[in-house]
Amino acid sequence: MAKSKEAQTEETAIVSGNAGYTEDSIKVLEGLEAVRKRPAMYIGDIGDRGLHHLIQEVVDNSIDEALAGYCTNIIVTIHADGSCSVEDDGRGIPTGPHPVKKISTLEVVMCTLHAGGKFDKSSYKVSGGLHGVGVSCVNALSSTCVVTVQREGKKFEQRYACGDPVTPVTEIGKSSVTGTRVWFVPDDTIFKTIVFRTERVAERLRELAFLNPDIVITLIDEREEGFKEVFAYPGGLVDFIRHIDSSVTSLIEPTVIKGSSAGDSGAETIVDICFEYNSSYSETLLSYVNNINTIEGGTHVSGFRSALTRTINQYATSNNLAKVALTGEDFREGLTAIISVKVAEPQFEGQTKTKLGNGEVEGIVRSIVNEQLAIYLDANPKVARKMVEKAVLAAEARMAAKKSRELVRRQNALDSMALPGKLADCSLRTAEDTELFMVEGDSAGGTAKQGRDRRFQAILPLRGKILNTHRARIHKILENEEVRTIITAIGSNFGEEFDASKSRYGKIILMADADVDGSHIRTLLLTFFFLHMRELIYQGKLYIAQPPLYKLKKGKKEVYAFNDQERDEIIKSMRKDKNQTDDVPAEEVQENVSADGIVISRFKGLGEMNAEQLWETTMNPETRTLLQVTIENAADAIQVFETLMGEKVEPRREFIERNAMFVKNLDV
Repeated sequence: MAKSKEAQTEETAIVSGNAGYTEDSIKVLEGLEAVRKRPAMYIGDIGDRGLHHLIQEVVDNSIDEALAGYCTNIIVTIHADGSCSVEDDGRGIPTGPHPVKKISTLEVVMCTLHAGGKFDKSSYKVSGGLHGVGVSCVNALSSTCVVTVQREGKKFEQRYACGDPVTPVTEIGKSSVTGTRVWFVPDDTIFKTIVFRTERVAERLRELAFLNPDIVITLIDEREEGFKEVFAYPGGLVDFIRHIDSSVTSLIEPTVIKGSSAGDSGAETIVDICFEYNSSYSETLLSYVNNINTIEGGTHVSGFRSALTRTINQYATSNNLAKVALTGEDFREGLTAIISVKVAEPQFEGQTKTKLGNGEVEGIVRSIVNEQLAIYLDANPKVARKMVEKAVLAAEARMAAKKSRELVRRQNALDSMALPGKLADCSLRTAEDTELFMVEGDSAGGTAKQGRDRRFQAILPLRGKILNTHRARIHKILENEEVRTIITAIGSNFGEEFDASKSRYGKIILMADADVDGSHIRTLLLTFFFLHMRELIYQGKLYIAQPPLYKLKKGKKEVYAFNDQERDEIIKSMRKDKNQTDDVPAEEVQENVSADGIVISRFKGLGEMNAEQLWETTMNPETRTLLQVTIENAADAIQVFETLMGEKVEPRREFIERNAMFVKNLDV
């Protein structure tokens, strides 16, 4: 039956509407294709952080063997060609046929997502990596990977390329030891960089060695002749505490609390805690679950805090040591604590999925701390008295700061009438779309106000250097005018009332001169945010602006450079316009000196740029460069701040002497 012209047209339209979306459009990613297609879903990103996460995933497997009691030595080697290997003396990955897959179990582990012994609690009672994607992701994101297994008196090997096996599992010899060695080359078609940074690798390995006192971790970097660092801390968390507090004066010896208990689920939870008090005014608390740093805390932290407050308060009352009412805040001043728990089935929640949510863990930790701390205080009255005295001093300072706190609390940051007078606010009110620039100096602040986009950019000029908040009690901090201005402008309140979700701005950008004074101001501001508004950093809201160092001009063409290397590349590019590719003589790369028609100017500060230049180079979202402030390793960040901003001079002098050789631009 013939179709009418109208019917034919309608049918054509329907078919046309489905064009491009047919049965062939449904793609099934086999094996590890999904990891290579969307690597950031599995390792966070494809930059420096994701690259180093590869090492962490392999090391975590070895650590799990150590937690199970089968591994005591781990060797991480960064090879001369840029590849990396991780070797342990654990049991070795099984190589026999898998009962379901009917291929070598080693191949299943290396080439299949969600495959591993961590789902079987008879193999691993606790584990850091619970999703079973770790080592298979490393394999998928490596151009070459070779796994060598020693077990059952034999040595086996299998090679892979981009996650696919290129050889079968082959017996290559005999062996009298057991263990696994994973050697891999990160795929340079996936990662932005494939250069491992030694110090970044060392930070995580050092942390793992502190948390696992029964293992020895060795880092070898063949790129640097003779580089070998051994991380072994038989003292465990006591050594960790001393490492963190090396730049402050301790008031008591580290106190250790250990215990275990089976909760309602029947699974055993192991608790390992160490704490001490020092002469500082801030709290340093690091918490871990199965070696994972729970930066947002969780039930294990709340259990410790409530038990600490209750037990010491009870001791103070019973012995008539405190004439003022003590609160939990008082017991946290000058406290350095590390909480490490091993949980069979941890449940994580929160912004970064690193907040422990297991309810029964809180009760277990609280019970163990209550019991053991009470016994310790009774047995060590001098130490107990020092703890109480520290808390009493904190309470007196807290009451002295009450008026300052109430002053800040009364200022409603959402009410424009309460905002600081020198704040040039933006017109938009949706926080996620707005930016607050904290600018060094009134002059640069005025320029920034002229150059900004008033719709979404707010400007807060800061006069001089703010208070070093690392060495000041709360009432002194709140008495500082610049600090009060910052707190009010951001609108998240402060201290116990701090709430990062109430920030009036989606981005808080520190914009200071690229000189020594500017660096000092940034460090003071970073200290404040790290100690008192850390959640803003965890939520990715704190940034550092990158103003250019140089302006290069040739004729009517102006280009900005942010460092010496970029400056030299631009000069070479400009010279190529005249078919000159020779290197730039050192004497020509000077301020305001013409080289082949190229005029090079070095900015000494933000105030030297006009509003248009500041906008184009530093404030325009289309052309600027911002550095997001992140905390990769909380323990190392804490130690750096204590070294640079703490009370002891000697560690700071040693830090300066050790890093002086890396200084490129020093204002005299």
